Amino acid sequence: MSKLTDVPKRILIGRALRSDKLGETLLPKRIALPVFASDALSSVAYAPEEILLTLSVAGVSAIHFSWQIGVVVAIVMLAVVASYRQNVHAYPSGGGDYEVATVNHGPNSGLIVASALMVDYVLTVAVSTTSGVANVVSAVPALRGHEVGLSILVVLILMSMNLRGVRESGTAFAIPTYAFMAGVFSMTLWGLFRHLALGADIHAESAAYHLQAEPGETGLAGFALIFLLLRAFSSGCAALTGVEAISNGVPAFRKPKSRNAANTLLLMGTIAVTMFMGIIYLASLTGVRMADDPATQLIGAPENYHQKTALAQISEAVFSDFKPGFFFVAAVTGLILVLAANTAFNGFPVLGSILAQDRYLPRQLHTRGDRLAFSNGIIVLAGIAMVFIVAYGADPTRLIQLYIVGVFVSFNMSQSGMIRHWTRLLRTETDPKKRSHMIRSRAINTFGLVMTALVLIVVLVTKFTHAWVAIMLMVVLFVMMKAIRRHYDGVAEELVSAEEPGEDAVLPSRVHSIVLVSKLHKPTLRALAYARLARSSVLEAVTVNVDPPDTKALQAEWHERGIEVPLKVLDSPYREITRPILEYVKNLRRSSPRDVVTVYIPEYVVGHWYEQLLHNQSALRLKGRLLFTPGVMVVSVPWQLESSERRKQQREWSAPGSVRRGEPRRQRKPEATVTGPDKGAGTNDAKDSSS
Repeated sequence: MSKLTDVPKRILIGRALRSDKLGETLLPKRIALPVFASDALSSVAYAPEEILLTLSVAGVSAIHFSWQIGVVVAIVMLAVVASYRQNVHAYPSGGGDYEVATVNHGPNSGLIVASALMVDYVLTVAVSTTSGVANVVSAVPALRGHEVGLSILVVLILMSMNLRGVRESGTAFAIPTYAFMAGVFSMTLWGLFRHLALGADIHAESAAYHLQAEPGETGLAGFALIFLLLRAFSSGCAALTGVEAISNGVPAFRKPKSRNAANTLLLMGTIAVTMFMGIIYLASLTGVRMADDPATQLIGAPENYHQKTALAQISEAVFSDFKPGFFFVAAVTGLILVLAANTAFNGFPVLGSILAQDRYLPRQLHTRGDRLAFSNGIIVLAGIAMVFIVAYGADPTRLIQLYIVGVFVSFNMSQSGMIRHWTRLLRTETDPKKRSHMIRSRAINTFGLVMTALVLIVVLVTKFTHAWVAIMLMVVLFVMMKAIRRHYDGVAEELVSAEEPGEDAVLPSRVHSIVLVSKLHKPTLRALAYARLARSSVLEAVTVNVDPPDTKALQAEWHERGIEVPLKVLDSPYREITRPILEYVKNLRRSSPRDVVTVYIPEYVVGHWYEQLLHNQSALRLKGRLLFTPGVMVVSVPWQLESSERRKQQREWSAPGSVRRGEPRRQRKPEATVTGPDKGAGTNDAKDSSS
């Protein structure tokens, strides 16, 4: 099967990289910014819209609060950026919030953070791709109705790009990220210039419509108004998502890693806040009206009116005299929102690798793929994100409601852990200069904790009807990771050797070897010769009597050749192969529990995947059953057919550095492979290998 997938795999992800090439995949700051900050930068495209949508329930009277809410969100964002700059200096290993919480609060706190981050990464992919598709649909209405399919297609493209490696994907994503920044800054500056210098009236297409409050929400005041503003603030805090990604990706930076990561984080925060406030200002200037239910809330809108995103309306108004500017902003916004998922594709696999190393997730997530990326983590992330996209109909507004909880849970645990970190260091530090630095850092983290704690409380109070789904997912992940750790700990305890094991505790008393036979030909003779080399206590050949004439012919030839190994025939009235062998092996184990039974299976090795379809797979089934039988070892003895040899030569000729045509090749003799409970099973079957 590996031959079947090898060529498409090379086309999809490229040639494999050597492990010593890992240093070449490290990122300079100009590439690290779009790789790790695309999520935070893209959040400014939909966070202002979420504020406007939330305020719309009270009608046009509440819209003027949008810029005040935007200022508070910007302050919180700057506080979080300043706090995480302390994180990357104190914990540069890439564990991020998980490492901070584990070291300072214990393993359970670390798992809470890990659960929150993993939910956040999955939702980052779902929200970013669906938001990007929504912006594209706003510019190209003909695509409306295909949002789910387009979103899944985008996730698959991102997955394949990331499987090629961090550096290559980062280079591919750099241009759209910088183009988005240029588009938003150009739109903001041109809008300010037209309004302030030229005195132009800039109006969005929805500014002419009257925004009516939802039934029962007219004239909000007092507590109801405060609750609405808090809910709008919590929606706007979606702009903070992705800030933590750099602290999780410090190992991917070039040296000096911590300083480069901290500088990139500061640059990202400055750019994101500037863009966010620019969009908030232009939304107020152009009079954008956003409604949860445009058909009933936007009075004066045509019946077939399809509401565009806030950013699309703003850019259309600002570039009303320059349509290419509008299409440019729409295109780069769609791209950056889609590529913002790349932040999760870089963060999730690294976190999964760390958790797998700590035995909280399957070990396969700790393995790097051909391109030195954590391929299994990338594939798992894409698969779960697609499930969310389908379940929520590719609706970014519904997905965003689940989004913020995980982010701010990790923010809070991280900042409280950093406070404990600095307090612990201050107990032993005597250098006044270093103490001053630690006190300042602790103050920054304390301010960050206060801000993020307030936001988390607001989010839980105002969005619990949606947030409970994210909380439930975090609980499920927490319980699952604890169970995986218990399993790995139990296996380790079971397999650990005694300090001074006696020989009888390790070695079996005898080895009973069995060679499976159906016909007497070259693969069988090789298996017999190999089994003899092992010098087992008992060696016998076993055949299953599924066809009496064939069995008699085999016995006659066996005696004619004078083979010294005894041949045992197992009856099979129902023409089964697997069951009689399993029963025979189990009987041997029951009669001599301290013996080990070794089963030798001759196998064909073919050159092409379609040739394997011509042979049945009873050996594979037999191995799968034998591997779960205690005290049984399975040995595969391969026999390379001519097609296998030809295929090997073709691959050698096509491989880089292959010998030239006409030069002699050294032929390799096939080797036997042994499989046990932790090894892979073979492919061709025993009965087939003798036919």
